[in-house]
Amino acid sequence: MASAALRVLGDRVRCGVVVAPTQSTDLGPLEFIAGGHPIPSSGSERGGRRALEIAREADPDSVLLVLISGGASALMAVPADGLVLDDKRRTTDMLLRAGADIHALNTVRKHLSAVKGGRLAAAAGAPSQALAISDVVGDDPSVIASGPTVADRSTFEDAHAILHQFGGLESFPTAVAARLERGRTGAIPDTPKPGDPRLARAETRVIGSRAEAMHGAAGEARRRGYHVHVIEQPVVGFARDAAGSHLRAVGEIAARAARPLCIVSSGETTVRVLGSGRGGRNQEFALAAAESLGPVGSAVVASVGTDGIDGPTDAAGAIVDSQTTARAEQKGLAASRFLGDNDSYAFFEALDDLIRTGPTGTNVGDLQIVLLA
Repeated sequence: MASAALRVLGDRVRCGVVVAPTQSTDLGPLEFIAGGHPIPSSGSERGGRRALEIAREADPDSVLLVLISGGASALMAVPADGLVLDDKRRTTDMLLRAGADIHALNTVRKHLSAVKGGRLAAAAGAPSQALAISDVVGDDPSVIASGPTVADRSTFEDAHAILHQFGGLESFPTAVAARLERGRTGAIPDTPKPGDPRLARAETRVIGSRAEAMHGAAGEARRRGYHVHVIEQPVVGFARDAAGSHLRAVGEIAARAARPLCIVSSGETTVRVLGSGRGGRNQEFALAAAESLGPVGSAVVASVGTDGIDGPTDAAGAIVDSQTTARAEQKGLAASRFLGDNDSYAFFEALDDLIRTGPTGTNVGDLQIVLLA
């Protein structure tokens, strides 16, 4: 996104910062800071603080251009007063492990942050124009990257309730619980709300989403000779449960469709971490799909993160087919055991069925592809 902006705007760009996992191109006048994802790092905090500095120092006659993609909630993090980065890290990790979806996770993040929930635009000395690529089902700009330039309708009370839902306040860092308690009583101000005059000059537009990924994949499948069916309904919920229900829907479509058939879908699932293994939501979805392929017949299923990163692994996702479980059994691998231990990465690594693309530079959620001959 930054490279494209530089090509279009040229020397009109005076300064800026890019916060991303890696630097893959020359960024000219822009600083680069490596941030952490999905858990914020010290670089995430440096990047967030630098973004706030640039916003505050912006000349009133200039424009603050904010380019936002999925993952930015972790990549750009500034703890609110009374918190340190480790408080946010631990809270994020606990919510992720408990299976909180992105809406719940980002509601809490906004109320622990000095940059999210509209605070970046509120701090700006210039009008802001934000362009967002969405990895959020529904494409709500206030949820994408926790909405640093968008008025926030969620409240401290909402964030407080989410911690109760996912383990209780006593399970989270003391400073986090104390901040949410103070916030819900009105002792500290909430995030900027709709109508806040500080956001009067802030505009945010979504310029890309999972729809582009789905229709791009569908177009490629047609070029390769497949009949294509796109499932517009998002794939959501816990990955291991969503796989079974998704394949049941695939079976119904396949029963009345011409072959060869490609079924394309997208969305964002979650993982409830109960074991000690390693993996991501796409790998877990694929592993659960391997055990649910029976009624579908001869098929290939792939689930991938469009950013090329699935959880804390070097894989984008995994691929399974009607022979996956049999091949695994020949190697002494019981799919159910690996699924129960949230160890999908080890399962697919042993079968050489991980999908590795490397970071793609964008993020519009997850993509699932089912092929039937």
